[in-house]
This record gives sequence, structure tokens and C-alpha cells, in this order.
Amino acid sequence: MSVLSPFIKRHFTKALGKQGGEVFDLFHWKVCDVLLKDHKTGRVLTDLKGLEFPESYSQQACDIIASKYFRKAGVPGKPGHETSMRQLADRMVSFWVGALVDEGMIDQGAESEILYDELVYAILAQMFAPNSPQWFNTGLKLKYGIAGGQSELYYYDEEKGQVVMSDDDYSRTQASACFILSIEDKLLGPHSITEGYVSETKLFKGGSGTGTNFSSIRAAGEALSGGGQSSGLMSFLKGLDRNAGAIKSGGTTRRAAKMVCLDIDHPEIEAFITWKAREEDKVIALAKMGYDAAIDGEAYQTVSGQNSNNSVRFNDEFMQKVAQLDRDPTSTILLKGRRDTSVDRPVRVSHLWQIFNESAWRCADPAPQFDDTFNAWHTCPAGEDGDLTAKHNRINSTNPCGEYAFLDDTSCNLASINIMRFFDPGRHVFDTEAYLHLISIAQLALEASIHWGQFPTPAIARKTWAFRATGLGLANLASLFMSAGIPYDSVEARAIGGALAGVLTGQSYAISAVMAQQLTPFIHYDKNRDHMLRVIRNHSRAAGVRTDEAEAIGYQLPVVDHQILEQTGFGPLSEALKESWTKAETWGGEHGYRNAQVSVMAPTGTISFAMDCAATSIEPFFSHVVYKKLSGGGFMKLVNPVVEEGLAARGYSKEEREAIIGYIMREGDDGMMLDGKIEGAPFLKEEDLAVFDTANQCGSGERYLPWQGHVGMVAA
Repeated sequence: MSVLSPFIKRHFTKALGKQGGEVFDLFHWKVCDVLLKDHKTGRVLTDLKGLEFPESYSQQACDIIASKYFRKAGVPGKPGHETSMRQLADRMVSFWVGALVDEGMIDQGAESEILYDELVYAILAQMFAPNSPQWFNTGLKLKYGIAGGQSELYYYDEEKGQVVMSDDDYSRTQASACFILSIEDKLLGPHSITEGYVSETKLFKGGSGTGTNFSSIRAAGEALSGGGQSSGLMSFLKGLDRNAGAIKSGGTTRRAAKMVCLDIDHPEIEAFITWKAREEDKVIALAKMGYDAAIDGEAYQTVSGQNSNNSVRFNDEFMQKVAQLDRDPTSTILLKGRRDTSVDRPVRVSHLWQIFNESAWRCADPAPQFDDTFNAWHTCPAGEDGDLTAKHNRINSTNPCGEYAFLDDTSCNLASINIMRFFDPGRHVFDTEAYLHLISIAQLALEASIHWGQFPTPAIARKTWAFRATGLGLANLASLFMSAGIPYDSVEARAIGGALAGVLTGQSYAISAVMAQQLTPFIHYDKNRDHMLRVIRNHSRAAGVRTDEAEAIGYQLPVVDHQILEQTGFGPLSEALKESWTKAETWGGEHGYRNAQVSVMAPTGTISFAMDCAATSIEPFFSHVVYKKLSGGGFMKLVNPVVEEGLAARGYSKEEREAIIGYIMREGDDGMMLDGKIEGAPFLKEEDLAVFDTANQCGSGERYLPWQGHVGMVAA
């Protein structure tokens, strides 16, 4: 029996412990068809019949899972592809449990059987979902004998003590969605610009995304060692952008995901900041000439910069000068050549700040990344070599969506928890015990994917094995708030959201410490121990557990308000938050941690639909009206069902709720929706309007969430 045995128990599958049977017997099943067509051409994209899903799944969830995630070829027997959600859950969970047994993390027998049942149940019940590469790749060889090709993927062989090349594509799994790649200022060789093309191609093919800080690349005009001048950073970025546009994630239809970061002092920072905004001007011109200006149309296909998220890395020095612009409007920073000081030049802070904000306003890019703030929460600033001053040991970039921030040449496999599966709106009760249980077993699945994982470069294989970062997150948070009758933009919502995220991270670090007790901490833990424990203590302070001063943090920490949790009926969550961080700090101090990082807040786009989430990650709702895909084809307009739950939570009767929903759904003589707003609805009280505020104005309504509401939730 492993030391993890107390955490591997029947919670969701207690019935099996009494009556036996299979976990699949705990669900009612249905058979449905999936037919998807291109909305422009009518071309059939997916046409699969006789598919099996749990009865509770919406047609949209069936569409997403079947079209994106069912294996389409090589499955033994007829019809040669996956046809059931049973198969998909079984191949992923069988792989994870097998990896944990092989690793020595859990015992073969009762522990492995219980963990299998609990994880399968959680997936089938849409409680949690791993990131897309798991669905694409995990368990294909184990369950179907599909080996794939030989794509030059690597893993760390613990017996040999070195990185080796994988025998094939699917005996192990490429399960990570998030990668951060390093790049050096050279054309050929390891970590070169040319290798960047190859590494990114491998990642996109496997369904993953990558981020890189390109600040090491020489600017245009810098001298080359062989004579002549560099063509500059932007020329290489445009080439890599084209490569990303040509590769679909997972080899199917999912767009490639790519993050490009650049430090604020790079000589080409102005061209980088305005890159996408200038390309938008070209799209407008092409649209006027008659070219299709849809996102996949010819206009956007013609211009550059459309396949990445771009971010500027601001340091504290720059931001302090921004804060002082009223007093010192002519302050400057020095743009520095990477190797050639002849291109150095001062530039006004006000100018950079202006073009940054204008470009972001025009096309939502670039975004800011606050370099020193990221690194204040860095658990491993000593890296592999113990050098605290080395740039390669800093957090230099994030993955494409910004949730994973860690060392270069590392990866993180993600999963998200559908938070609404633990909240009962009718009773206003959150099942804290079930939430804690799922966090623990989900972290085991993520750890398993590292043990039997494989990666696109030797450096990533080595460092992912060495640091073992995982990324568990939340989804559907806005649904919980609205169904509980709590405004998204409120101190109550921020307290609950902060507590849910805090419990997730605290319990994850606690279970990571138990994994370290069972085996060992990650191998570079001792070099980074003091720094990691400092970060853990600061997390504990933000959770409202420790009350002493924060360490090495240059701002006031937002702290979860436990009194609000008690007042809003989330008292058990308050206790879980305190207990999880007490365990995380105590157990980690005794045993270390198996994983250098454990949580992220990913956007959970595709997998949120697979879990039938009404909202995605921690974002607010966009509008009140949603379109439901019907099993026989076509769509049905309806009010977001969470609206009625929110009205019930605020005390409205059934008749009043029906009248309010009818008001939102009013139609004209032509059958088209008149408005879609909730403002002005009969019976609706002015003081309750904030509960139903959305990110966008609904119809002719005037209310919408201010941007500060979303930023405040992210900060909480």
C-alpha cells in the first residue's frame, strides 16, 4: 500500500464497492449521430453515425468530442475508428494508471482499480477534462496497438540516466499542451532559429502550443561576425508565423497556438508592438478591394502576424517610469543591441506606452507581461545549475494563452475542473469534499503523463522530467456565480473565486508533497528549496492562512476574505482553503514537492465545450442568449439556463422567472429575436441586475461588465 492510499478512495463510485460491476454501468447511455458542415460551403466536415455517449451530454458536446477527439483511423475492428466515449475515457485512464504503477507511485491491485474507476467516472461525468493533446495521443498504442511513425520525440530514460529517442509516436504520450522554447541568436544547431521551425512543427502536429522570448535575436542593422548586417528579428518572426499558419494542431482543424514575447529594451520593439495593427490596415484595404476579410479569408491569409499571440515583457523599471509620466514626461529607456552597441538608442517611455496601448486597442495585441512580477513567484530561480543571476533561469515567456509561466525548454500538461459539477444551486451547497478528492486524483493523472511522456527536443525532455510541472485549472466559474445569485463583478465573487483557485493550488501542492514522500521530490528541488518554500508561504498569505508580511513582493497582496465566504454560504470552502495550505506548507517542508508547479488558469476553450460548460475558464458570460445544436440538425435559440438558476437564487417565483425569460426571448413578426436584453424585464428588481451583467451589451441594453471586473477576478 502506497502512502497515497488515503487519497485513492471510492468517492464517486461508492456503488461499485457495494454491488460490483463496471464504472460504465453507473451511467445511462445514448446513441447519436454527428454531422458537421462548413458554414460557408456546405462541405461535410464530419459525418459519424451510431456514436455512444452518456445520456446527459448535449449534442454540442458530442459534436466536439467526436469531431475533434475520437480517433479516426487504425482502431481494430469495424468501423476502424472510435465510436464511444467509453473507448476514449478507457484509453486515457488506462494509460495514466499504468504509468503510475510503473513509476512506483501507486500499487497494482486495489489502488489501481479504484483510481481507474474514479478517473473514468470524473471524465464521463464531465467533472474534469485533460488538455487536447491527451485526447489526441494518449493510450493509442496501449489500447489499439497504434504505434504511429517515428517523429523524433524524446524522453528521459531513468535507468540510462540520459535522454533517448522514442521508438514510436504512441507507446508513450505527447500530452503537454503548453511549451516554452528557448532560442539563441544563431541560424543552425541546438536552440537555433532553424531548430525553432522544426520544434514548433512537432508541437503543432501533436496538438500543442509554444511560447518563446525572442529577445536574444539581433536587431536589423546589427553587425554579423562574417561581415554584413543582420536582417533583423522581424524577418524571422514573419517566417515562423507562416510556418504556424501552415500546421494545424493535432494534424486536424485546430489552429496552431503560438506566443511571441519580446523585452521592452529590444531595438525592434517599436516594429514588434505595431506589427499586427499595421497588418490590420492591409486587411482593411484588401477588404475594400473585395477580398474575403473573415478570419480564415484571403485577406487575413495574405498578411503576416496572424498566427501568434504577441506580448511585451515590461520590467518594474519601465512601469515605474510610466507611473511617473505626469511628473517626468520626457523620461527614456535605452534600447540595446543584442551584440552590437552601435544600434543602441534612447526612446521616450511615453512613446512606447502610447503605441503599445493604441495597438492593443486596435487589434488586442500585443499584451503586457510584467517580467519582475512573474519572477517574484518563480519557484525555481536557481534552475538546473544553481545560478540565480542567469537569464536562462528566469521566467522569460509563457505558453500561447499565458497561463503557463516557467523555465525555457519545459512543458506542462493541463486539465480543467468543471466547477459547476460540485455546486447544487437549489440547495446553495458546494461539495468541498468531492472537489478536494478530484484535485488529488487529477494531479496523479498529470504526474503519470510526465512519467510516460515524450517531448519534441532533448532539452524539453530532460527539463520536463526534471521539474515535472503540472497545470490543473478551473472552468465554468461564471456559471457558479450567476446560479448562486452573486454578481461576477463583486467582492463576494472575487472571494469565492480566489478561494476555489486557492484550494485547487493548495491541495495540489499538498498531494505533490505526498507524491514526493512516496518517491522523491523533483530532482532539482534542493537547489530551489528555499525559493520554492518562500513562494508557498506567499501563496499561504494570499489565501488568508498566514498573517505575517509577504516576502520579496513589491505590492500589497490581495487576500481571500474568509468572512465573506462564511456570509455567502461557502464556509466549508474557507476551512478547506486553510487546511490545504497548512498541509501544503507543512508536508512540503518535510518531504519537498514532486512537481515544481501544479496549477494554471487556462482558457479551456475546446474542453469546456466537451464538459458542457456554459462559460469557459474564469471569464464572464458574453451574452444571455445561446444557440443549442440539435441532434437532428439546426440550432435552437434559448436563454442561458444559468439565468433561471440565478433568478431562483434571488427569490423569484416560477411565474416571474418565466416572464423574465420570455422578455429576453421576445421575437418580432419575422421570427427574429427583437433584443436579447434583460434590462426592463417585468418583475426584475434594479438591485438584481448586476447578477446578470455580461461582458457585452445585450441588444439595446446599456449594462455590461467593466473591464476592471475581469481583471479583478484574474487578480483574485
